[in-house]
Amino acid sequence: MDALKEQNQDAKLITGNRGVRLNNENLKRLTEDHLYHIALSNVQHDLGQLFGDVKFVCFGGQSSRMEKFASFISKELGLEDNGPPKNYAGNTDRYAVYKAGPVLSVSHGIGIPSLSIIFQEIVKLVYYAGCRDVTFFRIGTSGGLGLEPGTVVVSERVVNGALEPSYKMVVLGKTIDRPAVVDTTLVEDLANCSLNSDNFKTVKGTTLCADDFYEGQGRVDGAFCEHEDGEKFSWLRKLKDNGVTNMEMESLGFIAMCHRANIKGAVCCVTLLDRFEGDGLTTNRQLLSEWQTFPQIIVSRYIQQKLNESS
Repeated sequence: MDALKEQNQDAKLITGNRGVRLNNENLKRLTEDHLYHIALSNVQHDLGQLFGDVKFVCFGGQSSRMEKFASFISKELGLEDNGPPKNYAGNTDRYAVYKAGPVLSVSHGIGIPSLSIIFQEIVKLVYYAGCRDVTFFRIGTSGGLGLEPGTVVVSERVVNGALEPSYKMVVLGKTIDRPAVVDTTLVEDLANCSLNSDNFKTVKGTTLCADDFYEGQGRVDGAFCEHEDGEKFSWLRKLKDNGVTNMEMESLGFIAMCHRANIKGAVCCVTLLDRFEGDGLTTNRQLLSEWQTFPQIIVSRYIQQKLNESS
C-alpha cells in the first residue's frame, strides 16, 4: 500500500532535467513563491544568478556553527579572497543560509519539525535556481552507544524510536509513512574520506532519530521522567544489540525528505558522549567545539574530491 501511495505521488511530481522533485502541483499556480523563513522569492530575487552554481547543501543545527563551517569550507576551497561568506537569510532571524562558492551552509534548528521547514524551502530554492546534481548533508552532533566520544558516525541506516526506517507524520488527520532510504553509495564514499592519520575515528552505523532530547532518548535528568536507570540501560543495550550506534533528532526526517525529493543525502554526526557512561555532556566547551569540526572535515573532503573530479 505504501509503495502504491508513493507511485501515485510520483505521478504528480513537478520535475525537470535537474533531478529535484517538487511534490506539489499547486506550485504551478503561484505567480510568486515567497520562501518566507529565509526571506527569499523566486520573483523578487534572481535565484539562478545567486544560487545556480550550488552543488552541495550542508545542514546543521546552530546558525553560529554553520557560519563557522561556511568559513571553513571557503578556506578549504581557496575562496578566502571572495570575502566572508554571506548570509542570504539575513533579513530573518529564523534560519541562516551562508554561501561559499558551490556550497550552501544552512542552519536547521533542533528536531524534525524545525528541519522540515527549512528543508522544503531549500529544496524549492535549488529547484528555482536550476541547480543540477545537488547533494545534501546533515552535519551534526549525537549521543553514542559504546563509542568513544569524538567518533564520527556516517549513518548507513536511520530508524525511529520503534527501530523502523520510516518517518511518520500526520497530514489532514491521517498518518503517512515516508520511507527513509539511505543512499548506500554516498555513505560508502563519505566513510572512505576518513584517513588513518585522523585524530578521530569514523564508523558507519545505525542512527536512531528520537522525538526529543530527554524522554525520547531515555534520559533521566529532564524535568519529567517515569523510568529508572535500570530501564534506561536495558533499553540502551537493546538498541546496541540491534546495531544502533548513535542517536539524535533529525536524521530520519532528513533522509526521508531527501529520498522523496530525489536528492542524494547523507547524515554525518559526531558523538559527544557515550550514553552508557551518562546522560550529560562535558562542560569542556573547547573540546566540544573541536569534536564538532570532525564531521565537517569528512564532508569537506568529499566535496573537494567531487569538485576535483569534475574540474
